[in-house]
Amino acid sequence: MEFILLIVAVAACVFLFVGLRRALRTYANFRGERLITCPENHKPAAVRVAAGLAAAEATFGNEQLRLSACSRWPEKKGCGQECLAQIEKSPETCLVSTIVNNWYQGKSCAYCHKPFGAIHWHNHPPALVDKERKTVQWNEVPLDRLQEVLTDHWPVCWDCHIAESFRREHPELVVDRPASPSRLNILH
Repeated sequence: MEFILLIVAVAACVFLFVGLRRALRTYANFRGERLITCPENHKPAAVRVAAGLAAAEATFGNEQLRLSACSRWPEKKGCGQECLAQIEKSPETCLVSTIVNNWYQGKSCAYCHKPFGAIHWHNHPPALVDKERKTVQWNEVPLDRLQEVLTDHWPVCWDCHIAESFRREHPELVVDRPASPSRLNILH
């Protein structure tokens, strides 16, 4: 009898270990905001997968993806969520952080020309500058406009973003010195 209980306990532990491992992998694969092409109107839409729910279902081998948010909601909340096929096919490629990190690779700051290395989003994140030379933080960019923004903005390092924001918000406290000829040459 004790032997049977031991086998049942070991089997339960193995089942829990495998299920939890599958759940954690599923959660890691599907968390975060993503940019997809809406199958209905063929335009970009920002979506979020219900990663926690998918992870819980994956524990028991019944993983089904559903959206928890979409930039087209609440108007289109009842859609068939066909866009999930794009996410299932390539979960990493449509992740907003992947798209943005790839965009910064090989680029330099539009102001100081310092090259971008690894992006640390939690500590001094980079920004963007538009054609009017206004710097913008990433949390100010609507994700469904991300592709458009990436084509008509330039990368800016955190230091230059802070300096330019201060210059814009407090011009009475700034003394401008003549710029060197190379300053802002990317924006001319």
